[in-house]
Amino acid sequence: MNPQQPLTLLGGLTPHDFMKHYWQRKPLLIRQAIPGYKPSLSVANIKQLVKRDEVESRLIWQDENGWNMKTGPFQRLPASRKPNWSLLAQSVDLHDDATAALMRQFRFISDARLDDAMISIATDGGGVGPHFDSYDVFLLQGHGRRRWRISQQKDLALQPGLPLKILQNFVAEEEFILEPGDMLYLPPHVAHDGVAIGDCMTISIGFRAPTEATLACGMLEAANDQILANLGDMGGLYANPVIPGPTLSGTFKDKGIAASATPAELPNAMVTAAVKAIKKVRFDEALAARFLGQWLTDIPANAYFEPSSNHLDLSVVLPSSGKLVLDRCSRVIYRGKDLFVNGEVAAVPASSRLRRLADERELLCSSEEIVQLKRKERRILTEWLEEGWLHHVDG
Repeated sequence: MNPQQPLTLLGGLTPHDFMKHYWQRKPLLIRQAIPGYKPSLSVANIKQLVKRDEVESRLIWQDENGWNMKTGPFQRLPASRKPNWSLLAQSVDLHDDATAALMRQFRFISDARLDDAMISIATDGGGVGPHFDSYDVFLLQGHGRRRWRISQQKDLALQPGLPLKILQNFVAEEEFILEPGDMLYLPPHVAHDGVAIGDCMTISIGFRAPTEATLACGMLEAANDQILANLGDMGGLYANPVIPGPTLSGTFKDKGIAASATPAELPNAMVTAAVKAIKKVRFDEALAARFLGQWLTDIPANAYFEPSSNHLDLSVVLPSSGKLVLDRCSRVIYRGKDLFVNGEVAAVPASSRLRRLADERELLCSSEEIVQLKRKERRILTEWLEEGWLHHVDG
């Protein structure tokens, strides 16, 4: 994607200008971001989808007793004629190719940030109440109309004792009615309240926003894995190569220490030894890249891969037509020579050919990159075909 190419999706802005002036800065209303948009899934399709165990879903409604919420799967739903209820299906991109393709129109933002596509359907008056998100979101109207009220208020206190996060003192500053194809971008912590006008559907494209605690804990876990692997304690369970790190196999010694008159007191020497040991661990960019690469590509528990049925062996013959396409659930990112796929470190370097596959999510079988694939790369891609992480598509 060319960052300098104006996009209808962004109201004629280039991705460069959007990221510079709006991303994490201020809301943006885009009329007809996708002109004449018709969602790939109907309201009836969503109602069928939330019957499945592997689909995360929530039903939210408001009645005389206040706000209520239930989690799916749902075999029965309220009547369509009954107002004031909303149904949310999370990560629909894992279950529908067209929704995954829609989400990837937003890849002018790094895959490391792109999270999922949630679809909500609602009857007249349905919504989830005034709230805020801790992440960026694009709200695309798919069917019907929805009234959005937004505010950049500083007061983000929540009502206590509710099953969902509802703002205590929401004061709207702007109001918009969105119709199919219209889209609203909201940065983190912008308060908003969307209410259906008649039956409606909204697609939310959300982005990862890990907390500092999440990043710190991930780094600590990665360092722990590195230490255990260097000690040989991981055995055959540790499949991914480990960045060389310190060997902390030495044992604590306190030769020459004086006899203790206070045996219950923690010795200073042991405290010093613990601090000295942790300082030998390198919390550097290499460790961060390894943790992030595996964590960000980790496969969600509800992802499903359909293995290839044509037993194509790229190490034997390369197809001359069609293309190799990553499965909608596959997650592939790279940094330097490291290539990460579905929570694993690939056993091949991130060559220009594999980087193109990661960026474009496909390789034409007639392209120069296919012809230049090395034998080891062919074997890896054949394994991906067998796992269903990659597919050969005719045409």
